[in-house]
Amino acid sequence: MVETRSLRIVTWNCNGALRKKWHHLQPLDADIYVIQECEDPSGSSDSPYQDWASNHLWTGENKNKGVGVFARSGLALERVDLRLDPLKLFLPCRINGAPLLATWTQHANSPTFEYIGQLWKFLQGHRSFLDDPRAMVVGDLNSNVQWDKWDRWWNHSDVVRELGDLGLRSAYHESRKLAQGNEPDPTFFLQRNESKAYHIDYVFMGQEWTVGGFDVGHSDQWLPYSDHMPLVVDLHVFDS
Repeated sequence: MVETRSLRIVTWNCNGALRKKWHHLQPLDADIYVIQECEDPSGSSDSPYQDWASNHLWTGENKNKGVGVFARSGLALERVDLRLDPLKLFLPCRINGAPLLATWTQHANSPTFEYIGQLWKFLQGHRSFLDDPRAMVVGDLNSNVQWDKWDRWWNHSDVVRELGDLGLRSAYHESRKLAQGNEPDPTFFLQRNESKAYHIDYVFMGQEWTVGGFDVGHSDQWLPYSDHMPLVVDLHVFDS
């Protein structure tokens, strides 16, 4: 059983150079930060960044742009080794024993299974990792139901359904009581253009979790730092 009764999770695609931006996250006061496009702290010469990242895991092919999980001191953070090649980009780990799949889905040079297809492929090979009422899938999926294709079997909707079969629900959609595709809060602005706004970042939570609060960053505050907005979610252990 996880001893943690609640977690504040922030996920943010920082658009690189987290060493210059991490202090903007401090007021969000999260227990766990899942950050995409961040550099590897272990290879950084920036000592304040290394200090902030003292309890972290990171993965990536490029030391300047990968996926990192940064946990508050006192939380047990453990990497889970799965055979992931050539899938990109996933960081499976456990937070106080709870399975967390940190994500930044990519094209991965796949002629067929790009972006959300990468998560679909992950589910075909590693479904058991997320078969836990405490499981979480967090990050930049580069996907929305609006891009479903009628003749494709691994659409966004298919992945949401497969996650649902494992008991995982989208914290944003559950808290807002919205259907997939009806998101009024953009998480991404293409080329930092507010007229090109999309919802492509997500937090999925297992049956043991309930949403205590959910916020999406505002463009006027965050566009100077990234084309993505941070998502802030408070999860609590469900008490029946």
